[in-house]
Amino acid sequence: MRGGFPESLLAGDDRDSADWRRDFTQSFLERDIPSLGFAVPAPVMHRLWQLLAHYHGQLVNFSKLAEAANLSVQTLKRYLALLEQTYMLRLLPSCEANLKKRLVKAPKLYIRDTGLLHDLLDIETYDQLLGHRVKGASWEGLAMENIIAQMPRWRPSFIRTSNGAEADLVLEQGTSRRLYEFKASKAPKASRGFKELVRTLRPVAARIVAPVAASYDIGSNLRVSTLQDACMEP
Repeated sequence: MRGGFPESLLAGDDRDSADWRRDFTQSFLERDIPSLGFAVPAPVMHRLWQLLAHYHGQLVNFSKLAEAANLSVQTLKRYLALLEQTYMLRLLPSCEANLKKRLVKAPKLYIRDTGLLHDLLDIETYDQLLGHRVKGASWEGLAMENIIAQMPRWRPSFIRTSNGAEADLVLEQGTSRRLYEFKASKAPKASRGFKELVRTLRPVAARIVAPVAASYDIGSNLRVSTLQDACMEP
């Protein structure tokens, strides 16, 4: 057993893992999508999926994305909806917080499984990931998906204001809010914009989630947190 999983369920090395993920992607495109009743050419969807991987963690401009994919906006949105319905893609909406500053309204796009994200970007090893521009966004997506999964009663969104203040993830339940910023750093610091939102919105919790060894406080109601601790909070 490794990490609680039987050895037979884990890849022996990075190459085995990459092969498995490529087989999964091919099977999903060629077998699973048609079995669900969707008539989408596998090569077209695969090219789109690869394109989306390059937009992971970014705001969506549907017109520019459709042009890059050589699709109409209507067809693009239909394909994105398919990937959302099959849990491969997340379009994270903008929060509707009542702030005096103008909010960015476009959603942010994430490949929900970081293993598939890395496969779509031809990242096979951890060392390759460390040197890739997507490293920070990859950590953001991984941490976000785990936290959202552990808090199903909370509504997820994000905030970005016109002056650059941002919370990568906002969880709302009734009048309560939790704010998260994700940093792929072992010595993370809260951005000025995140601190501004914490002061303005007064959430029940504000967390900077990073790959640190242990969680620690850095201010009133502001804490650097391991991903495990962030997922275990009530």
